[in-house]
Amino acid sequence: MKKVAVITGSASGIGLNIAQHFYSNSYRVVFTDINQEALHNAIANYPQDEVLGIQCDVSKEEEVANLINKSYEHFGRIDVLINNAGLQYVAKIEDFPSVKFEKMIQIMLFGAFYSTKYVLPIMKNQSFGRIINMASINGLIGFAGKAAYNSAKHGLIGLTKVTALECATFGITANTICPGYIDTPLVRGQMQDLAHTRGVSLEQVLDEVLFPLIPQKQLIDINDIASMALFLASQSAKHITGQNMVIDAGYTAQ
Repeated sequence: MKKVAVITGSASGIGLNIAQHFYSNSYRVVFTDINQEALHNAIANYPQDEVLGIQCDVSKEEEVANLINKSYEHFGRIDVLINNAGLQYVAKIEDFPSVKFEKMIQIMLFGAFYSTKYVLPIMKNQSFGRIINMASINGLIGFAGKAAYNSAKHGLIGLTKVTALECATFGITANTICPGYIDTPLVRGQMQDLAHTRGVSLEQVLDEVLFPLIPQKQLIDINDIASMALFLASQSAKHITGQNMVIDAGYTAQ
C-alpha cells in the first residue's frame, strides 16, 4: 500500500516542490493551502485517486482538524505530515503590527501544533509516522527585523523536540528542516528589489550582501530541501528524531 503525505502550504514554492517530489516517489499526496485557486492549479494534472486538494487556513483549529480527518477518510492512512505553511514580514519590533505578529505565530506555530495534535492518534494506531516541520536557520539564530518569524521558528523547534520525545516508542519521528537562503523566485525577487533600491546589479547584491554570510557562496537548491524531507520520511531515518537538519551552505557554522 502506498504511503500518504499531507503537506501544508503546498500550492506553491517550497511546499509545492516537496509535494511533487513525494508524488514522484510513489506517495499519495494531500495538497493543502489557503489559496483555493493556486491549490486547484497545483493538482490539476494529477490523477484524482493519487492526490487530494483541501483548502485550509492552518491558523484555525477546526479547519486543521477537518484537513486531517478528510485526508484520513479519503486515503485510510497518514504516514507523513509536513508542516510547511508560512509567511514573512520584516519590521523593527517597535514598528511591528501586533496583529501581524499574532497571525504569523498562529500560522507557523499554532498551525503545526494543531496538525500534530490531530494526526498523532492516527500515526500511533499505525505504529508509524513521520512529522517534518519546516523551520529555518532563523529558528536557530536571531535576525533583526524578523521578530515574529524568529519567534515562530524557535517555537517550532521546541514543539518538534517535545513531539519526538512523546512519540519515541510509537514508531513516530519528528524533526525539523532548517534551510538557509534558498534559490526560489521569491528570494530572487527580494534580491532584485534590494538591487533596485541600492542601484546595483543582482550579482552585486549576491556578492556584497548575501555571499559574505554564506561560506559556500551559493544559494540552496530547492530540490535539496525536498530530498531531505524524503530521507526523513524513509525507514533509513527511523532513529533520527528530535533533530534540526540544517541546510545552509555553512551559514550557521560561523
